[in-house]
Amino acid sequence: MRVTEYEFYEVPPRWQFLKLETDTGLVGWGEPYTKWHHVNDSPTPTRSAVDQLMQKYVLGADPARIEDCWQSMYRASFYRGGPIHMSAIAGIDEALWDLKGKAAGLPVYELLGGRSRDRIHAYQHVSVPHDADDPAAAAARDAETHVADGFTALKLLPVAGVEPVDDAAAVRRARDIVGAVREAVGPDIGIALDFHGRASRPMARRLAAAVDEFEPMFVEEPVAPEHDRALGRLADVTTAPLATGERYYSRWDVRPLFEAGSVDIIQPDVSSAGGITETKKIADAAATHDIAFAPHCPMGPIAVAASLHLDTVAPNALVQEQVLHTTEGAFRYVENPECFAITDGYFDVPSGPGLGVDVDEEALEAFDGTALAFERPVGRRADGSIGER
Repeated sequence: MRVTEYEFYEVPPRWQFLKLETDTGLVGWGEPYTKWHHVNDSPTPTRSAVDQLMQKYVLGADPARIEDCWQSMYRASFYRGGPIHMSAIAGIDEALWDLKGKAAGLPVYELLGGRSRDRIHAYQHVSVPHDADDPAAAAARDAETHVADGFTALKLLPVAGVEPVDDAAAVRRARDIVGAVREAVGPDIGIALDFHGRASRPMARRLAAAVDEFEPMFVEEPVAPEHDRALGRLADVTTAPLATGERYYSRWDVRPLFEAGSVDIIQPDVSSAGGITETKKIADAAATHDIAFAPHCPMGPIAVAASLHLDTVAPNALVQEQVLHTTEGAFRYVENPECFAITDGYFDVPSGPGLGVDVDEEALEAFDGTALAFERPVGRRADGSIGER
């Protein structure tokens, strides 16, 4: 079998789908992660990177030799790594695994060692309208809705923009939001807190200490990844596990975190961190340091499916992020949306050969290139200087 052609689709809400075709008629699907954003008519850098990798290393290759393809795409690129390169590799890698599973008539997780669990814990995002008159009450209402839908784990962003050293009111606002959600859902629902890298080191310490009484499931990106050396100090002020990883792209990137013992949960994104091949290596390395694995995935169905296959095999998998159940039109691109059903807060283990997703190519063609515009707003502090968003 040889890879003969590929198709690349960009559809709302700024998701990317990659289709690999072979001389046997089998096709495989992957989902690169859009980096930067669609601005006016400028092309996305991830798409350009996929084109280069496909044309130089993958077209004409044997898709069964996944590790060889991965090494070619990574090591032959002298300037390598980072979000664009590793996301392009990831989309191709996922499609290769999908092909391999379909050729074998097996789910991908069976080719990775078989299942280590029977279902996969999922969490739902809670909306926090920081500009509202009472963001705490609004967040509490949204959290109650998700718990009523059966979710047993939630995640929310308790901070908006934060000054480098902010006032007590900013800390109280975050504490009030978390406290309201905890009161609304009770003591037994997991509540993860994502600071989104918005806080400086001193503010992360104050915020983490202020919300510790509400027993967070974990605190994610308390500081931006450039400052993750501060995680060790944060552990002194909170009992919550500390999590990071969505802006790390390889096992080499996360190695200093593991060796320092400064992180409790690693959150690589399978569509950012080199695909199934590399993300499984990150999960395995994490296990050797007693670090849990919770894949980042605010993306589309192929990325979620790839994450679920890794969750199925990784003994240290903790919980899976997803936005499919809150994103309008998320399931129009698949013919079997039932494979993403969540019951009592859990996904079923994937079934079907390959990644187990039947893609609706007519829907992709209908929406390709439409409604993609998205610009991440610049975060400005009260004095007009640039902050984190």
